[in-house]
Amino acid sequence: MSGVMDGWMDATVELAATYAALILADDGIEITSDKIVSLTSAADVEVEPIWATLLAKALEGKDVRELLLNVGAGGGAPAVGAAPGAGGAAPAAAAEEAPKEEEKKEEKEESDDDMGFGLFD
Repeated sequence: MSGVMDGWMDATVELAATYAALILADDGIEITSDKIVSLTSAADVEVEPIWATLLAKALEGKDVRELLLNVGAGGGAPAVGAAPGAGGAAPAAAAEEAPKEEEKKEEKEESDDDMGFGLFD
């Protein structure tokens, strides 16, 4: 066994490739595998071209800056039962139903506190 993780990228290489992609995105330069390899080589980290290619393809067509800004702002999941080709009325009706369901759930959670015990009691 020549390395801790034969066949897999170790943490240093993975971080170097990720940082290279972030540097490219920050400078407004297209993220490509060649540019990732060039940046990591300049930092004296050898990234196998396959990993640089996979990272570049994963980020292809995505606004990395926007992804970073919205890390904690997850979008709502689509309504269950709303078929993609069902037309505009079904998704709109499902969107109106969702807030009502959330209100009911919140009321239920509040009623648990009325039982006289809580998480820290």
